[in-house]
Amino acid sequence: MKRSEHKQHKRMRRKTLYLLGAGIVLAGITAVYILLFFGGRLVIDKDDLTLKAASTVENQDGEVIAEFYEENREPVKFDKISEHVKNAFVSIEDARFYKHHGIDLRATARALYRDILAMSKVEGGSTITQQTAKNLFFKNDKTFTRKAKEAMAAIYLERQYTKKQILEYYLNEIYFAHGLYGIESAANYYFNKSASDLTLSESAMLAALSKAPNTYSPNNNPDLAKERRNLVLDQMEEQGYITAEEKEAAQAEELGVTQPEEEQERPWIESYIDLVAEEAQEKYDLSLENLRTGGYRIVVNVDEDIQRTAYNTMQDDTYFDGSTDSIEGAFVMLDQNSGKIVAAVGAREFQYGDINRVTVQRQPGSVMKPLAVYGPALDSGDYNAYSELPDEKKSYNDGKYTVSNHNDQYEGDITMYEAVQESKNTTAVWLLDQIGIKTSKSYLEKMHIDLPEDKGLSIALGGLKEGLTPLKIAEGFRTFAHEGQWIESQSINAIYDRNGEAAFKAEPQTEDVFSEQTAWDMTRMLQGVITGGTGTAGTYYGALAGKTGTTQHPTVDDADKDAWFAGYTPEYVAVSWMGYDKTNDENYLESGSSMPTALTKSILRQVSQYRTMSTSFEKPENAEDIGGPVELPTITDASISYGFGGLRIVNADLTWTASDDKRIIYHIYKETDDGAEKIGEVQGKGSFTVDKVNPLKDATYYVVPFNPLTDENGAESNHTVLSGFGF
Repeated sequence: MKRSEHKQHKRMRRKTLYLLGAGIVLAGITAVYILLFFGGRLVIDKDDLTLKAASTVENQDGEVIAEFYEENREPVKFDKISEHVKNAFVSIEDARFYKHHGIDLRATARALYRDILAMSKVEGGSTITQQTAKNLFFKNDKTFTRKAKEAMAAIYLERQYTKKQILEYYLNEIYFAHGLYGIESAANYYFNKSASDLTLSESAMLAALSKAPNTYSPNNNPDLAKERRNLVLDQMEEQGYITAEEKEAAQAEELGVTQPEEEQERPWIESYIDLVAEEAQEKYDLSLENLRTGGYRIVVNVDEDIQRTAYNTMQDDTYFDGSTDSIEGAFVMLDQNSGKIVAAVGAREFQYGDINRVTVQRQPGSVMKPLAVYGPALDSGDYNAYSELPDEKKSYNDGKYTVSNHNDQYEGDITMYEAVQESKNTTAVWLLDQIGIKTSKSYLEKMHIDLPEDKGLSIALGGLKEGLTPLKIAEGFRTFAHEGQWIESQSINAIYDRNGEAAFKAEPQTEDVFSEQTAWDMTRMLQGVITGGTGTAGTYYGALAGKTGTTQHPTVDDADKDAWFAGYTPEYVAVSWMGYDKTNDENYLESGSSMPTALTKSILRQVSQYRTMSTSFEKPENAEDIGGPVELPTITDASISYGFGGLRIVNADLTWTASDDKRIIYHIYKETDDGAEKIGEVQGKGSFTVDKVNPLKDATYYVVPFNPLTDENGAESNHTVLSGFGF
């Protein structure tokens, strides 16, 4: 091969290599270009574009009483942010923000050059878009490819969103020290105002925090904060956002930050907020994580005055009579009309995350009797409040289950009214046996009390496998307070999403359980528990009906494990429980149900000082009043004398002192040779006219009071003689 040909061949080969290399470089550049421009969608998660926002809990007046958050952020729309804020952040963080397309090559090159000169990193080259991408998608990414992914994501954001939208994301995402995220939370914390109302100086100070929030926080380093704020103002003037005069005036201002308020401890509200979180999960499928990040506004039904009263009363040791100091309690109160939970105290000193005893199942004891036995029996129509029922020790199930009263005292026969009033175990179990467990459970199921594992007569005494919560018991007793209707209790009234739209509104279920007559009869009997039965402990002056309950301690004789009071006024339903979380030989109650009864009455008495409370219950329209129990009088002053007039010339007037109870019937008897003859009766008065009188002979008369409710006769009165004329 000739030398010239060889040289030509080498030139061609070199040219080919050059072309091939250039092609590879071009292909690489093209690949990088394609990756940068189209790879963004591969490295981001669009779900991250929804910023984590705090959820607020508000009372009915719109006052925020608690918050759930992972990051304390209150997102705000772009047009609700002061122009000074937007200009200040662009000036100090990304002067070419409105000119670049996500990556500012000029700023990156300048930052790299200055870093090389200083032999360390002295200037960042990231744009606001890159910072937004990092904060949204790669905050926890520590890999060496993060910068490349940031660039891809930044370009993606620029292609998909406007500059306004990107700046809105940025201002809502960034951290401002002290647990604050987003411009709105920062404006409220540092200046007690909204981001829309920030002044030039205030805006510059908040922009100053972007470089190092904790370092430049005015609460940590006020001098550094002021120095950095003034630098932001210099940049704003340099870039034409403000005049020199405006800059100088703003730099002359003090920082003007408000002193952060110490976070108020509100232990009295904690268990209610816990109940709200539990209800949000169970009824609306919103987990605690959803609440901490979703930016919801939750309107709740708490009455803060009642909640505080209940909490403070539960701090009083005089109501907690136990063997050790670890005795616990729970209290819940419903608005009787709506079923709204106005107060809930889940422990004496509740802290968020503790056991909320308002929703913990316990053995209900005798508070179960009205729900499982007496209410269903009345509703059957086979029994009334004055039906005679047996009160005697008895065994069931071939002697396997023996029932006795707590004091081992028995009266033979007793009215239902008296059995409820005195909380007779024997009578309740006998009656449950008569109406049937299936019937009882059908009523309980209407109150959403499901007892699939409980099949025995011990249901009458609250001996349940799983127990009931104070909240369930309150819902049950509400049926007697509200004409026989059950309603689902609610702590949450409504939940609104971050756009202000109603996401959920309380629509409580209702069930018709008892007739109005049954509900009224139970109310009258449960009033008797308060005035003359097991519920006399404590003092309350308004109308109150209720039932006590205790459960026997399993290992300590003559001691109790659980103590209850469930009651209601015309306005509220309230349930108190006391006991120990751990049952053992050392932990037991010493005063039974008298303590929760007195506690509840104390709370009601205090509530009556600032809420209207009725002094009597109003009878339902379709119910007849049974009145209280009839007490037959002992008559010792019966007397008879002649009278004149009427169809017969001679008659006699029999008189005695009658009871004030106009329901009593008085049977009039005349002694005869064969014993005695009933000659008449009168109701509600102490006089009777004897028409058939023989003035020639002596005659003896007496009166026997009679109870028409129980068909019970009282004692004979003294016998009085009408003397003859003796011809």
